[in-house]
Amino acid sequence: MSDTITADLVDLDLSADTKEAAARALAERMAARGRVTDLEGFLADVAAREAQMPTGLDGGIGIPHCRSAHVTEPTLAFGRSAAGIDFGAPDGPADLVFLIAAPAGADDAHLTLLSALARRLMNTGFTDALRAATDAEHAAALIRGEETAPGGPEAAPVDTGADEGEADSEDTAPDDSVAAPAAASAGAATGPTDGDRPFRIVAVTSCPTGIAHTYMAAESLENAGREAGVEIVVETQGSAGFTRLDPALIAAADGVILAHDVPVRDKQRFAGKPTVDTGVKAAVNRPAALITEVRDKAARGETTEAAPASTPVERAGADGEGYGTLLRRWLMSGVSYMVPFVAAGGLLIALGFAIGGYEINEAPSVMDHFVWTQADSWGALLFQIGGVAFGFLVPVLAGYIAYGMADRPGLVPGFVGGAISLTINAGFLGGLAAGLIAGGVVLAIQKVNIPAALRGIMPVVVIPLISSAVVGFLMFVVIGKPIAEAQKGMTDWLAGLTGANAVLLGALLGLMMCFDLGGPVNKVAYTFATAGIAVADPGDSAMKVMAAVMAAGMVPPLAMALATTVRGRLFNRAERENGKAAWVLGASFISEGAIPFAAADPLRVIPASMAGGAVTGALSMASGATLRAPHGGIFVVPLIGNPLLYLVAIAAGVGVTTALVIVLKGLRGTTDPAGPATGEDTAPAPAAGGAGTSKETVAAQP
Repeated sequence: MSDTITADLVDLDLSADTKEAAARALAERMAARGRVTDLEGFLADVAAREAQMPTGLDGGIGIPHCRSAHVTEPTLAFGRSAAGIDFGAPDGPADLVFLIAAPAGADDAHLTLLSALARRLMNTGFTDALRAATDAEHAAALIRGEETAPGGPEAAPVDTGADEGEADSEDTAPDDSVAAPAAASAGAATGPTDGDRPFRIVAVTSCPTGIAHTYMAAESLENAGREAGVEIVVETQGSAGFTRLDPALIAAADGVILAHDVPVRDKQRFAGKPTVDTGVKAAVNRPAALITEVRDKAARGETTEAAPASTPVERAGADGEGYGTLLRRWLMSGVSYMVPFVAAGGLLIALGFAIGGYEINEAPSVMDHFVWTQADSWGALLFQIGGVAFGFLVPVLAGYIAYGMADRPGLVPGFVGGAISLTINAGFLGGLAAGLIAGGVVLAIQKVNIPAALRGIMPVVVIPLISSAVVGFLMFVVIGKPIAEAQKGMTDWLAGLTGANAVLLGALLGLMMCFDLGGPVNKVAYTFATAGIAVADPGDSAMKVMAAVMAAGMVPPLAMALATTVRGRLFNRAERENGKAAWVLGASFISEGAIPFAAADPLRVIPASMAGGAVTGALSMASGATLRAPHGGIFVVPLIGNPLLYLVAIAAGVGVTTALVIVLKGLRGTTDPAGPATGEDTAPAPAAGGAGTSKETVAAQP
């Protein structure tokens, strides 16, 4: 813990004038101590995180941060700038800059650093002491909590998560919860509060496939909470898991905001509170409106009621929410757990073909024949590992659809039904059906009144036994064969697509990929494509579809990057800086790079992106480009069939989108290239009511 920040990682005379220069200056200190192994790679990861949302906080604070494969251990560097550096905070430049670096996959350490530092920054005595510090050692000791700052009680020292697994104390937010500082004098707070204490909100954010939107929504709610003078604590249910909010925080809360695209875990904790239940995108786009809505509900006395007999799926949506919305959430829950298997298995299979040739699928088992010095053996090894990973796709999809409906009791029948779907060749359609049936059967069993003596064995014995038997019977005897026939029909139709039909399908998929940049429509197109290649020997048509989908998904961020380069005067300063990171994000098939642009100007950016995506999808299908990997962007070009024409298709779509964006924005007028230091220039997150997007790609910054 004491090594998280040392005097060598403190710069009290930070001379940088931009956030990029500040990040580089602090990152160089990390690299000098061996904390960062690749400076440029790490800075690219920092820029990618900044592209998602500015990291400036009110009070002259900037907190650039990221997880990176180029970081060896969780590290914090601090810089103090006399002139101030623009990190996108509404109240102006930051003079206190904290660069947080965590190793890739070190979710607990990363979030612990962020949440602990946020709690320290709530203490004005702490920030004043840092501004007054005269030497680096003193500043580092203050940040570590070894010296007490005047002006308020000392917060817990910054921790790297070494005591992982231990619960936080009652007066602090959990590791995976982010506490938003409330205004010290919150006289404007309304609702059922005591005396002058501010209105208190607890919130949950979650997205299907990535951590990006989960934490973007959390930050957006935090910023809006500060502006509204309320206390808000956010539980981020990301792909790495989560730590539940302290029950004391929930009990003391005046209202609840649930912003999620997958079911909220343990939603019953918030029963009896004024609650706003919405999608994660709404929290990114209009957080202030959500806070106003929950305060209005509290003022009117509108609360949710506890439902003792309800089950997890029945608690997954708000009152009046239709089954169409619930169905989408259940399916997205399954997809979110399946996508990592698709990515790992697909890339391994693609690498196997690249190393061993296209006959590698006929190689014998590497258990029987493996020669260390032969490339073919290594290709066969990768191919066979990828094939095993692909074997989990349908069971995982079915299991976690049932999990989204019925929580843990749904896992066993869901996995069993998914495995049966593979056995009878019902494929993904069978997995979808099996997951929904398994969840429904478990819900039905849970509604039966059970004697108290049997309740202890229900989740361990009775529910898995009965639900698995029912699902197995239905899949083997009743609906399995018709679904298998439907799956075969869809496969045959896809294999028979040629000429104009294939081009039209490519255009349609391109439109879908760019319509909501990671939302439900985008997920339908991506899942359709990955389902086609999720077999050991996919057909050419399926690989063409996968190529078209990935190409179209790369268009929006690349086009925004190009537009900010050739017509920078049409964009404000924050957008131009986001454009730099969008080059890398777009090339990596991470569509989040276009989110700041689409959120700030949806009526121009989204139609232009759709037009370019349609062009790219159509040209990719027409060129016959194929792809066995479900992700990777330009880094998997060597694995693409007809790579030259594939790149031409991407370039054409990028050109179309760039031209349309420039024309549409030109009709509106220009933006001051100097960029006034106002909220308009610094916030890529939209104002209330703006249209936004949500994405999870597998490899997005979580």
